[in-house]
Amino acid sequence: MNFRKIFLVKCLLLLFPSAKSASTMNIYKAVNETTLLTFTAENMHETIWSRGNERLLQIKDKKINYYVEKVRCRCKVLLNGTLRIERLVKEDSGIYKVAAYDKNGKLKADETIVLIVLEPVPQPILNAECINKTLYVKCAVKTTTKDQVFTIELTQDKINKSQTNVTEVEFTTRDSGRYRCIVKNQVSKKTTEKEIKCPGQLNIYLILCIAGGAVFFVVVVILLIYCVRKKKANRLEDDDEEEMKQIHQVDKEMVMRKLPQPPSSTTPQRTCVQQRPLPQPHSQRQAVPPQPRPRTKLQALGQLRERH
Repeated sequence: MNFRKIFLVKCLLLLFPSAKSASTMNIYKAVNETTLLTFTAENMHETIWSRGNERLLQIKDKKINYYVEKVRCRCKVLLNGTLRIERLVKEDSGIYKVAAYDKNGKLKADETIVLIVLEPVPQPILNAECINKTLYVKCAVKTTTKDQVFTIELTQDKINKSQTNVTEVEFTTRDSGRYRCIVKNQVSKKTTEKEIKCPGQLNIYLILCIAGGAVFFVVVVILLIYCVRKKKANRLEDDDEEEMKQIHQVDKEMVMRKLPQPPSSTTPQRTCVQQRPLPQPHSQRQAVPPQPRPRTKLQALGQLRERH
């Protein structure tokens, strides 16, 4: 049965409540899975299952009677009346009805179950292209069947775009980051994530980190310069103090040298005056013998005499 027919039946059941059975429920299952169609009833003697207008099987006094081929049906009924269908295919989708009676033939249960068999969703493909610092993000899937039903979601932080029964979803943005592409239906869900960055585009958090690092570096440099200058100033102050101490010490020593030393005893010292010898008369002077001439002078005189 086609999905359009299934949805049409569901709409008819909603529009015409009188045509609706006592109880209706929807069950979604994936292809190749196994499903159990159950109902609630007590003291059942006979149970009949049908799909659409076709009877499938009957259980009465714990005896099973098939109205269709068992291999084609791929179904069997349990002792409590539950219908089990194995290896589901999309053709198993449809409206299943169950009627249960007691030994007196009184109707104990009359329920309708809408079974919808879907294929698992394919793995989504997430692509992105950066043009002039603008990101073009696209999430796409490759469908395997014509009537495959799923929803595509493309999200990034607070950005969310979702569409149903399409093969791709895309949008443009200027924000780099982690993008998530989700494809899902009632029986399966698959996700693809990717970190997408546009070259030449800076993230606001990266800009803040760079600015914070620059401010921290400037503060550290200023503190280092301040500490070095303060240390140098303290050293100069210590040198000045040491120099002043040395100057005071020298001045003190100079003052101590200029002051007269106190006498060692009370007795006055006798000053000795060196008297010069009295001049003697000329007669009393002794004759001093003449000093010999130097030889150089005698030789020079001899040479002059020979010339003359």
